[in-house]
Amino acid sequence: MSVTAVAVLTLDGAPGHHLTTPGLVFGAASRHEGVAYEVRLCAAPGFRATGGPGPPLAVRAPYGLEGLADADVVLVTAYEDRRAGPPEGVTAALRAAADRGGRIAAVGTGTFVLAAAGLLDGRRATTGWRYVEELAELYPRIDVDPTGTVVEDGPFRTAAGVFGGMDICLHLLARDHGRHVAGETSRELITPLHGDADSVQEAIDREVAESAGLEPTLRWMRARLHLPLTLPEIAAHANTSVSSVTRRFRAHTGLSPLQYLLRARLHEAMRLLRETDTPVEHVAAATGFGSPAALRHHFRALTGTTPRDYRRAHHPPA
Repeated sequence: MSVTAVAVLTLDGAPGHHLTTPGLVFGAASRHEGVAYEVRLCAAPGFRATGGPGPPLAVRAPYGLEGLADADVVLVTAYEDRRAGPPEGVTAALRAAADRGGRIAAVGTGTFVLAAAGLLDGRRATTGWRYVEELAELYPRIDVDPTGTVVEDGPFRTAAGVFGGMDICLHLLARDHGRHVAGETSRELITPLHGDADSVQEAIDREVAESAGLEPTLRWMRARLHLPLTLPEIAAHANTSVSSVTRRFRAHTGLSPLQYLLRARLHEAMRLLRETDTPVEHVAAATGFGSPAALRHHFRALTGTTPRDYRRAHHPPA
């Protein structure tokens, strides 16, 4: 039986649960017949302690960057100093992992580490919803998805939120061993504490263990940015009620469905302004704003500038 090696690249200030969640998920999964994972905790240079709201915890990792050398999966934790760039040696180690065909994932601000290494150029990725605008500004070649669900593009996976690490691990598990194993693993790890346990667990299995999550509905929305989508239409596509789809969107993205739709329209408008010469009025129509005035209003609220000024700064004329 082959063993899948998962290297958890621990960066300074990573939340404690980013360090422990992979071991919990893959340890529970390995109790299934034919499933075997080895989880390595690998400290990046400069790692001192965990971060988060509580007191920092000093952690001694058994591995350094050498633990990534033959890993099948590299999982990058959140990084407290996300604007400083990766610690020394991290970029080379991640690029080597990508070059040999390894799968690479990042949770929260760990996405900034992959971005700084140039691994996400021309790809879709996400990070914590508080940092999506910052990521898009610093790395304009990345198609930043403002949702916190798992975003998969080639060998790269990114996610955010309190459960982002678990989402990533269950997503990888489902790819390796199917949804049944991922669902049983989530059932073992997440136990409801009240009388509606069965129905609540079914909801957990649907929303956490299923690798797709909201992604089909998110893709459906992004393909229809030019249309006047309504909340009932979004709920109908997600095959759920308005209240349920709103709750799921807030849990995974920090936004309501219509707020997410607005952000998606603005990000698509930003892309068109950066990458094309499409007139602003046509950008407004293509992204569902209806008029240049509506686009300007929402664009300024999000970015503090106008569409034309944004284009001049990011897409100067040849």
